[in-house]
Amino acid sequence: MSDLPLVSIVTPSYNQSAYLEQTICSVLEQEYSKLEYFVVDGGSSDDSVEIIRKYAPRLQGWVSEKDSGQADAINKGFAQTSGQVIAWLNSDDFYLPGAVAAAVQALQEHPAWGLVYGDMLAVDRKGDLLNIQRFGEWGLEDLMCYSILGQPAVFMRRDALQQAGFLDTRFHYMLDHHLWLRIASVFPIGHTPRLLAAARFHAGAKNVASAPEFGNDAWEVYRWMQAQPNLAASFHKLEKEILAGVYWINGRYLSEGGRPGEALNAFMHSLAAYSPTALRDWRRILFTLVQLTGGDGLKESYTRRRARRQADELPPELAAYLKTPCKGEGR
Repeated sequence: MSDLPLVSIVTPSYNQSAYLEQTICSVLEQEYSKLEYFVVDGGSSDDSVEIIRKYAPRLQGWVSEKDSGQADAINKGFAQTSGQVIAWLNSDDFYLPGAVAAAVQALQEHPAWGLVYGDMLAVDRKGDLLNIQRFGEWGLEDLMCYSILGQPAVFMRRDALQQAGFLDTRFHYMLDHHLWLRIASVFPIGHTPRLLAAARFHAGAKNVASAPEFGNDAWEVYRWMQAQPNLAASFHKLEKEILAGVYWINGRYLSEGGRPGEALNAFMHSLAAYSPTALRDWRRILFTLVQLTGGDGLKESYTRRRARRQADELPPELAAYLKTPCKGEGR
């Protein structure tokens, strides 16, 4: 076991007590012996601090104090840890069993990789399955065109993080994508076709409550890429695809934020820039059209049917895990 790298996990937390305990348990229940865990709370006014205190003896450390946003909180946690492999897990998401060991195995098998990303579940506020998100074998140019990794299922080498730099606190919504781009511009990145984590979609989640703001950050990432000398050749080659990607991301989040008219306009710009990018998820455009007529039921019906179908594809032990979320000291 001595040749296993130390893994550091950081959880930024702010007023997410409804989900925080499951997040913490999912880290502490990982069957991986060399693990340190640091929780950075932003001065929550709910029961978060009481939950953190409950698990404090099993944590590397924790703080509860005001910060300047998610990126600042995560960077603070990074600075307090020392693992050769590092990741962050938001306080409403959770790891699946074996996630850390699977990520370490992939990194050991591919020593050149700066980060590894796995596949991911999308679940609702109760933890019920919404979707299985499987990702492709992507590299720098895919990320430049706004292929989006599932952040909870990403693990980095600390060397790659240090060389690329910590999270840029100017970004509040696409801070992760910006970091992946910087790492992928220096190191190869790799995919392991394993389900590693679950991202929770609920009314208070940033990707729901502040969905339209993601488009603003996407444009900031676009302008950042334009200004990077080391990305100039790829940016020039892929300019239409990149432009279509930023419009598509903007449309996606505007649609999820309940602004279908603006979303459809963004999707039309994406189609005009480079139609294969816009059509990679044509159903989202269809559902946005339906939103304009007040027919949200079509998307909800499709989502329910897809979830039932995909639930049958889950291994029995994983399906059982989702039905028995960790609470307290054990299951």
